[in-house]
Amino acid sequence: MKPIIEFKNFTFKYRSQKEPTIKDINLAIYPGEKVLIVGPSGSGKSTLANCINGLVPFFYKGEIEGTYTISGQNPEDLGIFGLSKIVGTVLQDTDGQFIGLTVAEDIAFALENDKVPQPEMFDRVAKTARLVEVQTLLDHAPGALSGGQKQRVSMAGVMINHVDILLFDEPLANLDPATGKHAIELIDEIHRTDNTTIVIIEHRLEDALTCGADRIVVVGNGGIVADMSPDELMATNILEEQGIREPLYVTALKHAGCRITEESIPSDIRRMHLDAYQAPVNAWFQQTMIAKPMPDHEVILEVNGLNFAYQPGKPVLQDISFQIHKGEMLSIVGKNGAGKSTLSNLICGFLTADSGSITLHGEDLLPWSIKERGEKIGLVMQNPNQMISKPMIYDEVALGLKVRNVPPAEIEKRVHETLKICGLYPFRNWPISALSYGQKKRVTIASILVMNPDIIILDEPTAGQDYRHYTEIMEFLKELNRVSGITIIMITHDMHLMLEYTDRVLVIADGRLLADKRPSEVLTDEELTQKAYLKKTSLYDLAVRCDITPPSDFVECFITYEQQNNRKVKETK
Repeated sequence: MKPIIEFKNFTFKYRSQKEPTIKDINLAIYPGEKVLIVGPSGSGKSTLANCINGLVPFFYKGEIEGTYTISGQNPEDLGIFGLSKIVGTVLQDTDGQFIGLTVAEDIAFALENDKVPQPEMFDRVAKTARLVEVQTLLDHAPGALSGGQKQRVSMAGVMINHVDILLFDEPLANLDPATGKHAIELIDEIHRTDNTTIVIIEHRLEDALTCGADRIVVVGNGGIVADMSPDELMATNILEEQGIREPLYVTALKHAGCRITEESIPSDIRRMHLDAYQAPVNAWFQQTMIAKPMPDHEVILEVNGLNFAYQPGKPVLQDISFQIHKGEMLSIVGKNGAGKSTLSNLICGFLTADSGSITLHGEDLLPWSIKERGEKIGLVMQNPNQMISKPMIYDEVALGLKVRNVPPAEIEKRVHETLKICGLYPFRNWPISALSYGQKKRVTIASILVMNPDIIILDEPTAGQDYRHYTEIMEFLKELNRVSGITIIMITHDMHLMLEYTDRVLVIADGRLLADKRPSEVLTDEELTQKAYLKKTSLYDLAVRCDITPPSDFVECFITYEQQNNRKVKETK
């Protein structure tokens, strides 16, 4: 069998750069294979994807050495249109992929180009919309959807036109855990039904592993570090060495002193052979002290009886009530479209509640203007494109300080310090247009952090971030929280973030507050996770299979151990 994608001694250097982004790549992907590509930000994996779908060299110009073929043909001979008939791409930045004014028009775009008869077109659009669960959104504008809904519409637009290769760039970045699981199952179904070649680029490795990839290609520093089966890779330290987050259960087993072998099937906790690991895991659990919950401080923000609807008779939030204490780090979780982002917009004053109240330090926020709220509450939005207003990185991060007449010397000092924390200091003089989606995300976080507000609300702060930048940002937020007492609220689909960095979780589903609990209690509650479209942590599965009860204590044990380790690492630096 001949490869459908093949790179031979392939090197590519962007026109504006001195050094190649990817170099000496040798990779063969065969028809019907499902390949997962992982690597830290800047490793070259997105450039590799751009070569597959034709953005290199037709959109991104540069110098090519070596050869590569797609479906046995030279991409330069095929052209971008010819490649689009072979390769379908779902981009991480979904806003850059929408064409139609409605969801239905966007899904139908490829069919319209191919002059598909209308009756067939309507039928195929309806069928594809049902597959990705957007059938009720067909008359909506794509730009008005939530991040997760946009992701599903993008998938539908590519899936409707049968192609030989489907390329997914961070397909899980904006999806809630259960919808992400469904997306992976959907990709798997396409693979089984049509024998389509699947290439997935993803930071959320543990979630992506459920797709049953044939191989995992690890990209680092512009080259291929590893190309092996998932079981083989999990039995090595390659992921940790490359700064890629291992599955939590793998990390827990290593903490317990277990030597993981390929034969134990470590890529799937449901099938993994754990007989040899049960004793050390139980011993480690008994030896690790669980951290005690921190006492509550004064109430800084209170929401009471909040109700809101965009359209009369269609409530988005119903009777939401909770308190947030000064200095807390808490997360708000729930399925896409549950009302999480709407809640943050109500707190910040972008929307006005139909009824109920929001108070800050006991003072009703209803009379406050958006500007007045912005002095006390900073919001980092889910979509960075909706926040950025300056062409240059430095100017964007400095904007809030400049309009408040902060002295130039202090502006420079605070902007540089924040850019260093967010991993953007080397790019401080770059135009924002040259950044990736993940880098844009870090710019928006930096533009709020530099203001030092009382409360920071972050909507999906780590979406699209690799493990190193994820850790840097979250450790910075944690330190900021500890030292200055700033209250941090995170709206997130990242269960790792929720477990490791927050002490309390508000669970919202169908516009209602379902639970206000500790993370370990939420992610070990099967009924609650199903209602809220969450996913039980793999630590729960490990605890159950090792006969540890209650599983929530095992999860707390893991969190405590990780926090202790992080402190030790910081103290040695």
